[in-house]
This record gives sequence, C-alpha cells and structure tokens, in this order.
Amino acid sequence: MNAPLSPEELHHYREHGYVFPKFRLPDDVLARLREGVDHLLSTYTDVAQEDLANPHMVPPTDGPMRNPFMAAAQDPTVLDAVSQILGPDLVLWITRVLCKPPVRGREVPWHQDGEYWPMRPLATCSAWIAIDPVSTTNGCMRFIPGSHRRQELYRHHVSNRKDLVLNLELDRDQFDEAHAVNVELEPGQMSFHDVRLIHGSLANTSGQRRAALIMRYMPATSHYDRSLVRQRKDSSPFNIYDQPLWLMRGVDRSGRNDFVHGHEIWNKRYVGGLAVASGSAG
Repeated sequence: MNAPLSPEELHHYREHGYVFPKFRLPDDVLARLREGVDHLLSTYTDVAQEDLANPHMVPPTDGPMRNPFMAAAQDPTVLDAVSQILGPDLVLWITRVLCKPPVRGREVPWHQDGEYWPMRPLATCSAWIAIDPVSTTNGCMRFIPGSHRRQELYRHHVSNRKDLVLNLELDRDQFDEAHAVNVELEPGQMSFHDVRLIHGSLANTSGQRRAALIMRYMPATSHYDRSLVRQRKDSSPFNIYDQPLWLMRGVDRSGRNDFVHGHEIWNKRYVGGLAVASGSAG
C-alpha cells in the first residue's frame, strides 16, 4: 500500500482529529467533478443545494461514462489515505455534494457527526474535497481541534432555526469557539476529519458558490446498525435507515453489514429525478 499521509500528517489526525493532506486531486478528476456538480444542480432542482445525497449512485457508475463521484470515492490514493486511518477493510456508506449557493447558503451549526450515525463501534473518516475555492467568505467549515479525544458525544439540542442546514446543535457550554480552525481550501484540496470532531460551517453571504464533495468511510469492523435509526428520538429529517453500503476494500469483518438494503431504493429515486438528503453536513 502507498502511504499518501506522511507520519506527521497521520499524527496530526490522531492528535487534532483532522488533517489537510498535501496531495490533491488531479485537474482532470476535479474538472469531471465540477461538471458532475453542475449537472446535479441543474437536474435535481427540488431539493436543497446544500445537501445532495449519494451522487455516486447516479447512473452510470462504471464503464467509459463512469460516474465522477464514484470514481473519486474509489480513487486509490484517497482509499490508501483512509486505510492509514481506519485500517485495510473499508466501507463507503455515503457520499454527498454540499453546495452553498451564493448569498443564501445556510449555516451548519456546531455538531458532531456521530450524534447522527448508527454504526457501532462508532467510527468514520470523512474525506471532504473542495470543488470550488473555499474560504471564510463563502462558508467554510470550522473545526475545534482535539475535540474528538474524549471519545464521547457531547450534549446536543434540537434547533428549529430555519437558517440552519441541520437541526441538532451542540450546546454552547460544551466547547470554546475561540479555538476554531477555519478550513480554507483550494479546488482539489481536501480535509479528513474524525466522527467525533466538533465542527460546523458559516453561512455563505458572498457572491461565490461553495461546492464540495464529501465521502464518508467506516471500517468494516463496524456494523451499520439500522435498528438504531428506528430508536432515534430527535426530529431529524434525514433518511439514514435506507442508506446503501459499498464494500470498497477488504472484507466485512463485522459479518453483519447489509450491502443490499437501500441500493434499489436509491437507484429508483435518482432515476425518478429525486435526491433526498441523508446524514450530517459540513
């Protein structure tokens, strides 16, 4: 296996909960992703641009017209880096296009991804790829370094603010916003962050779009337990019960993951012209 993350970068991820690797996507891959985003936004106009789920499932997903989002999710360098973090057996459990439109792109409140997600043991590495330039001006992510180290989920509350992408917001006494790091990236650059890292993103009040692709992987030692979704008590609008899983590398070490459920459902949704949000945002 190649080692795209240097020992220093891997240490930074373990210590701070995130890393901005030196490698970036090639220009031709980035160009295809940008074309794919433009196609999604022009085709699926009935859902919020901030959260288009599972673009890697828009046909076709292989062959000469390969889906650019699936191609990015299967990129060997990306998978090598995620394997350094999570181990050799990898499950892709969601991809999403996060596009904050100019002027009206909504804020994502401070949260932890693990508050939403049903895999046990709780483990995910999120690979966040900038398709447009990303800055504080157009709504970049913000991280609270080291907030993952306690290996626990902090207190969240349900927020009904209409200017938020998500409805679960971290209680403000749980962290110090003064420690926040702004995730400013050039197109093709990416960040990786841990499932328990506290993060959020600013509203986009600028005239510049902020588009990104996020790909979320879990180790195949974890079980994506759909029964936990049924037990949720919050009023989240996201459908993660029917989320399809893809074994990207190795074998299902848990022996319990279902790689069939959800695939037909999501394929029908895209064929029918409907994309539905699922999961946590950035």
